Amino acid sequence: MKLAIAAFTGRGAELANRLAEALADAGSPPPEVAVFGRAGDPGRSLRDWTERAFSHAGGIVFVGACGIAVRAVAPFVRDKLTDPAVVAVDERGKYAVALLSGHAGGANALAARVADAAGGTPVVSTATDLAGIFAVDVWAAERSLHLGERALAKEVSAALLAGETVGFACDFPVAGALPAGLADGPAALGICVTLDAAKEPFPRTLHAFPRVVTVGAGCRRGISVEMFEREILGALGDARIPLAAVRQLATIDRKAEEPCILAFCERYGLPLAAASAEALSALEGEFTPSEFVRGTVGVDNVCERAALYASREGRVIMKKHAAGGVTAAAAADRWTCGFGEETG
Repeated sequence: MKLAIAAFTGRGAELANRLAEALADAGSPPPEVAVFGRAGDPGRSLRDWTERAFSHAGGIVFVGACGIAVRAVAPFVRDKLTDPAVVAVDERGKYAVALLSGHAGGANALAARVADAAGGTPVVSTATDLAGIFAVDVWAAERSLHLGERALAKEVSAALLAGETVGFACDFPVAGALPAGLADGPAALGICVTLDAAKEPFPRTLHAFPRVVTVGAGCRRGISVEMFEREILGALGDARIPLAAVRQLATIDRKAEEPCILAFCERYGLPLAAASAEALSALEGEFTPSEFVRGTVGVDNVCERAALYASREGRVIMKKHAAGGVTAAAAADRWTCGFGEETG
């Protein structure tokens, strides 16, 4: 998680620098430390800094009073699923308070890390944490699951807090024991871990979609962005695979610079994987062959082979879809639905 830390006094700046060193994550940029007021740059704008941190950082730590933090972030708060984690810690490091995005954004966990580094106490106020109840949004965030129905996620938490049983269904292997309150079998409200957007095992089903799908794609040269997008989304819709479950696009290296493919990846924030015809041809399995494609790019199938090649020990879950000069297929990673710190 990329972090930004703000301080307002000399003592606060000392703690901010200690936190920056202690909270630095391997593989992430070092935390940015900004000091405001007489202890730092008196002309620096806290509003401008906070606005930039909101869009670039996964977590913001204010070393100072909660009121300063609340006023600083208030203009930029939008959505608990996308807002960064916000924590306020006093300049003596006694209490680290999770202020915003405690679950989905990770502020509760960040408060614990800050408190540990400062030698203080984390302060959280989310009901499930206080009651020691399974928090579906935390679990989903930790395992890269997209929750399809936000209102039902709240209902799940409310039901568990009320001592009611919530159903659980999963299309993947499950590691670890189900948390207290979740149970296999019929229930009025339940969680379903699946790649099938239309699956409804409960009267009120909260869908949890793992991001484990690779979409393999091919296209004729010069296909428009609009046509490519329409065919890819249409193919996924026909297969009932939610876009939220897609983690990347894959194609043959000869198509990796096609404007429509690059534009689609940029629009939906997807990385692009590319492989040579030789690598795709070496894959074993049953694929939909095309002699025309073989003669054009050197391999009998691009979309299915590319999806499988780029997946993590996966399997094809959507065979070749061809229309409008675009081909699409999908593969799902080998994945286990986990409960507990050692699984995921």
